[in-house]
Amino acid sequence: MLTIDLDKINIKDEQVILDLGCGKGRHIHKLYYYKKCHVIGLDLSYDDLQITYHGFEKYPDITGDSKRQFNLMAGDAHKLPFPDETFDRVICSEVLEHIPDYENVIKEIFRVSKKGAKIGISVPRWLPEKICWMLSDDYHNEPGGHVHIFKFKNLKKSFENNGFLYLFNSYKHGLHSPYWWLKCLVGVKNEKNIFVNYYQKFLEWDIMKRPILTVLLEKIFDPLIGKSLVLYFKKKNDN
Repeated sequence: MLTIDLDKINIKDEQVILDLGCGKGRHIHKLYYYKKCHVIGLDLSYDDLQITYHGFEKYPDITGDSKRQFNLMAGDAHKLPFPDETFDRVICSEVLEHIPDYENVIKEIFRVSKKGAKIGISVPRWLPEKICWMLSDDYHNEPGGHVHIFKFKNLKKSFENNGFLYLFNSYKHGLHSPYWWLKCLVGVKNEKNIFVNYYQKFLEWDIMKRPILTVLLEKIFDPLIGKSLVLYFKKKNDN
């Protein structure tokens, strides 16, 4: 289940791509097989990086093409361990809401991106996230939890003020918002609620099978209550 649409950042063979805050690998695994690129995943959690690594073991590169490479590393988004203008593409999905000084991270994304690089960013959308915060303190008070609720115009301006050109935006995962509202209502740590469990199975069915029913429902609900706001930018050539 991808949040950032890889087609919209126009990835080409032999490019170097950063998945900043790669987590358990849902984007970087797809990136690796998407084109013949060098993909690098960076995350603060060593445990998540271990899961990501084992994901590559589960789906080996059967072509053995040397142009397709991956690297994983633990690191801090505030101080990325890369030289200036390293990456042709950068994605950063569901990360900035966890970081108090997110503006510094935007500056680092700018620094390590090549001129003309395309960037895909996703964060929780304002309305679904605001409802979650209203329904449950536990939702956002966990260590490492969400510390920001972003409005589209404010986040867009933050990137534009740091040298990026806004391209377009979209909304994703409209079927996931009611699931999180339900979890917040009954308790985010409540693993036994029958309604939450049935809804989770419904979402798993959607992810695994992609039936026409859920595809159509997403087309309706994504613009209305999509859980994620996705923004696409380009680093200006004149910086």
